[in-house]
Amino acid sequence: MEITSVNNNLVKETVKLQQKKYRTEKFLLEGFKAIEGAYNSGIKFDYVFVSDKKADEYKFLGDKVILTTEPVLKKISTTDTAPEAVGVAFKKEYDRKILKSAKKVVLLEGIKDAGNLGTILRTSAAFGVDAVVLYGDSVDLYNPKCIRSAVGNLWKIPVFDIKNHNELEEMFTKFNRIATLPGAKNHLKNFHTGLPCLIMFGSEADGLSEELKLFATDSVKIEMEESVESLNLSVSCAVILYKLFV
Repeated sequence: MEITSVNNNLVKETVKLQQKKYRTEKFLLEGFKAIEGAYNSGIKFDYVFVSDKKADEYKFLGDKVILTTEPVLKKISTTDTAPEAVGVAFKKEYDRKILKSAKKVVLLEGIKDAGNLGTILRTSAAFGVDAVVLYGDSVDLYNPKCIRSAVGNLWKIPVFDIKNHNELEEMFTKFNRIATLPGAKNHLKNFHTGLPCLIMFGSEADGLSEELKLFATDSVKIEMEESVESLNLSVSCAVILYKLFV
């Protein structure tokens, strides 16, 4: 199959997926590495627009390939430079029973930056985290910037969206629940925690809510020079997860 017009109906439907409100079931993947990584992780594709110059590299997708031109790829892509391929795939759903057997869980409350989220998912996968929980009003997991920042690791770790505090309590009652707070008495250097463990991070702008501070069983902070007010959220996550989980 081949589509070369930017006014094609399928092209128009694909462009809609650049917006969160249309990503209820499907999402965009851009470039060979992202598409191949998702495919190898069992992600199901609806279709993939591929440059007619790169068709041979995407034979593993079989009849999901739609040959196209650079203007179409530029139209449907979210990057400044058109990639060689843009795929439309179905979201992956995880059974929440996974959380019952998890030992190392990261909770992110109200995270707004898609690049930060993708980097944290990559870091969590690297340091053996079993699952990530998005709590409150967080950025869309399937935001193209998040997918790019995760560099293929989005499919290596289950991510759950929890908005209800009652559900949070039910899931993590038996966990050590560690709040990361700039005013915590415990310094990371000498801090240890048992498993199962829930490490809770707030947004850079607001930190953790009072609700989650009260939910915590302990707290910790990264000791650093007084002249530095704070670290980037993804950097803080990396430092803390390495110290506690590796």
